[in-house]
Amino acid sequence: MNLTQNKESVLSNIIIQNIQQQGPISFRNFMEMSLYYPDLGYYTTVQDKIGTKGDFYTSSTVSPAFGAMIARQLEEMWHLLGEHFFTIVEYGGGTGALCYDILEYLSRNEKLYAGIRYCIIEKSPSMRARQKLYLLDKVYWYDSIKEIGDIQGCVLSNEVIDNLSVHQVVMEDELMEVWVDYDTDYKEILKPASSILIAYLEQLKIVLPKGFRTEINIEATEWIRDLADQLSKGFVITIDYGHSSIDLYHNSRSSGTLLCFSKHTINEDPYKNIGEQDITTHVNFSALCLWGHKNGLAYCGFTTQQNFLLNLGFIEYIKQAAVAGQESQNHAKEIFLIETLIIEMGNKFKVLIQHKNIPNQQLKGLKQHASSMP
Repeated sequence: MNLTQNKESVLSNIIIQNIQQQGPISFRNFMEMSLYYPDLGYYTTVQDKIGTKGDFYTSSTVSPAFGAMIARQLEEMWHLLGEHFFTIVEYGGGTGALCYDILEYLSRNEKLYAGIRYCIIEKSPSMRARQKLYLLDKVYWYDSIKEIGDIQGCVLSNEVIDNLSVHQVVMEDELMEVWVDYDTDYKEILKPASSILIAYLEQLKIVLPKGFRTEINIEATEWIRDLADQLSKGFVITIDYGHSSIDLYHNSRSSGTLLCFSKHTINEDPYKNIGEQDITTHVNFSALCLWGHKNGLAYCGFTTQQNFLLNLGFIEYIKQAAVAGQESQNHAKEIFLIETLIIEMGNKFKVLIQHKNIPNQQLKGLKQHASSMP
């Protein structure tokens, strides 16, 4: 990896001082500080991150139709759970657009809406403050899912798991972990990987060839364990870009999947613009299935975002909204939304649905073109 000279930033100086005083830090800890260090990390500062003025788009900021389709799936889940009180837990609410669009759609169902509790788990103080400006009804904020108590409903994450801090490993004669040191510039060193990282690959039955570099997301396994503990009955929807283990550890990805986003440009250097660029890695959906199963979550279905939206009637919804003047002002706008959410983002992003303590159901979002378990 090309370690370019990073900007002289406050956060960079803090990381450097940490290394000089305590020695090299794991890449996982470097990524955690870069993204979430109080008041200085990428996700803890106040600058715009999502949308035209930010660094990247999310599906929920492209069109309210995305939230409406998720709401349709949630409405079906509510029916399957007996039409009782229904809790929606969203991890990382971002701008709040997805929550707003989901509740806007579900408000048409008076019985459902009356029993909704919408909980947002948000690590970013600036994002939480932004959400509170206009999410005024039915919404509650928490630091951890453990604070919510018993959950019957659905736990939702949209483009969240890709931002969890990951360990980076390289296979040499044995599995080695990437650590970060500093000597006039950031540099990487390798240390023997811990038993936890070795066991992760063993449980997924993954054998890396020599020279293969990749990421291991231990935090994702802890994330799904925690939500499974709190979900007494219902579903989990995970939407993100990623792959099954077979695809993620394919030879074509022998350098890993880490990417950095800044002002809608992409680079592969996490050691520059520290605290000012997003750092992401692809999600291992096989790991979410395996550790979900270990913690009581059954597999329901796995498909692309494209198939998920089409199954729920996205095209018809866009056309009806265009006619009503609610969504797009002209045909060109309609085509843009379809191309972006269905074609461009639709094939890149995947949708995994798991369930707990209810019989397996053929959900509308998974009714056609669903893949086998990743």
